[in-house]
Amino acid sequence: MTDLAQSPDTQSTAAADPGREVADSAASPLDLLLADASRSPLRRFLPGMSGVRFTAGLARHPGRVVRRTAGLSAELTKVVVGRSDLKPHAKDRRFAEDAWAKNPFLKRTLQTYLAWGEATRGLVDDAGLGWGDAQRMGFILDNLVEASAPSNNPLLNPKVLKRVIDTGGGNLVEGGRRLVRDYATPPRVPSMVEPDAFEVGEDIAVTPGEVVLRTDLFELIQYTPTTAKVREVPLLIVPPTINKYYVVDLAPGRSMVEYFLSQGQQVYCISWRNPDARHAAWGLDDYCGAILEALETTRAVARQDSAAVLGICSGGMLAAMTLAHLAATDRLDEVAAFSLAVTVIDQEQAGLPSALLSHKAAAASTRASAEKGYLDGRALAEVFAWLRPNDLIWNYWVNNYLLGHAPKAFDILYWNADPVRMTAAMHRDFMDLAIRNALVEAGGVTVLGTPVDLSSITTDAYVVAGIADHLCQWESCYRSMRLLGGSSRFVLSTSGHIAAMVNPPTNEKASFQTAPASDASPADPQEWLARASKVRGSWWEDYADWLGERCGDERGKPRRMGSAAFEPVCAAPGTYVHDR
Repeated sequence: MTDLAQSPDTQSTAAADPGREVADSAASPLDLLLADASRSPLRRFLPGMSGVRFTAGLARHPGRVVRRTAGLSAELTKVVVGRSDLKPHAKDRRFAEDAWAKNPFLKRTLQTYLAWGEATRGLVDDAGLGWGDAQRMGFILDNLVEASAPSNNPLLNPKVLKRVIDTGGGNLVEGGRRLVRDYATPPRVPSMVEPDAFEVGEDIAVTPGEVVLRTDLFELIQYTPTTAKVREVPLLIVPPTINKYYVVDLAPGRSMVEYFLSQGQQVYCISWRNPDARHAAWGLDDYCGAILEALETTRAVARQDSAAVLGICSGGMLAAMTLAHLAATDRLDEVAAFSLAVTVIDQEQAGLPSALLSHKAAAASTRASAEKGYLDGRALAEVFAWLRPNDLIWNYWVNNYLLGHAPKAFDILYWNADPVRMTAAMHRDFMDLAIRNALVEAGGVTVLGTPVDLSSITTDAYVVAGIADHLCQWESCYRSMRLLGGSSRFVLSTSGHIAAMVNPPTNEKASFQTAPASDASPADPQEWLARASKVRGSWWEDYADWLGERCGDERGKPRRMGSAAFEPVCAAPGTYVHDR
């Protein structure tokens, strides 16, 4: 669910777009990890039966273990005598200081770590585990290896030692204050951005517009057109349900909404309410009903029989179910075009998050949220941080606590630290969808009184995914696209989860891949990739052209915001976005 640029201290960087790698790592929460959010940090790292099968697998293949151990011993011998060629990846910023390569002690320390880390990770392959167990053990061992990096040790990191000398130890005092503050309240992980780095409505979410509908569940924002003429058919954006909507309206020049307006599109967007215990009973029917109400209001204000719909991450799942309901009730013509961004509907083997999900964990998690009335988005932020420990834990451990620096101000990371709670009923419903993979079969779930059959959605679809997305793997997004019944255009952005959404044309290194219509949808994602060709630029531009072909002719922009039946309530970004 949701994902959403570059910190100079992150281990892998994207020089053209500061903070991108960290932002992609901090992608918005996925449904498949909702089960893990209520567990204690320690329990997340207990291997359980996967550990038993891992041990048994190594016992069944003693030859592999012996060869792995012998290789490690040989490499460590080379390290001791100074003949090892091991060195970190060129983009690994943890070891960028010259001392790691020139100081004999630090060089050997680093090489020992690299050799040990490679051998430890290799044990997962040696054990011959099944897919799920391999994913779980890989997650645990990877976290162990990354935590053991010598760069995390203040007595070994040359950059930290220099900082101690320069500040007389003041960096450790300041870092200690930050450590106490960060771990005093959830999420108990290092801060990626200062809480006052931005102000919603002042620095971000500043595109002019009006709230034209407010319900208990959401506000609907109509954005002010910026061109003299606009497309007749409006676009309704359905954002993730567990993040604030403004991932589509970040700082000027990086706002998806701003760009679509500049292309003559009428844009409307849902802003979900941040629920609390009073709203525990809101479930799939309530949220899909809200999308229907937003769609009807959008059409009424725009005075059109149909509207285009763009769903993002978990918002895309809900939008797809809503369209299936429209199809079942002979109302699919109310949607002129359907789009999904970084959305996984087919959740079979959907990466590490899928592997971490179990029936037992799901049941325990839904019981916990039922008692509280909601699932706290801050707990999910903690879960996601440990999925990318280098970028989201140890990078900031060094920067914030050892060096005593404030984290860089970055809009996506501020958005990521501004989560929305999920109601207990919605949490339960999403867990059921994930455990049963219920959306892949017609009638596997019922919404608003009708069975969901995604193949009944014959509206033209545009589906975008990120090739480097570690949360919503692009192959899973591709398989999800094939569940739809209409003509689909699949676009693969050369980026991760968040950068796939925040992908302005001003990014000179932006590109995407797509295939000709005749080759658009083979069953195998890798076959599609082999046929695809690379296009320079942002998918926003490609999408605006695709959308324009399906959103009618141009007409003069509206003379006023809202309508007689839907008078503006307040200016964008509205009130719900400010709820914490």
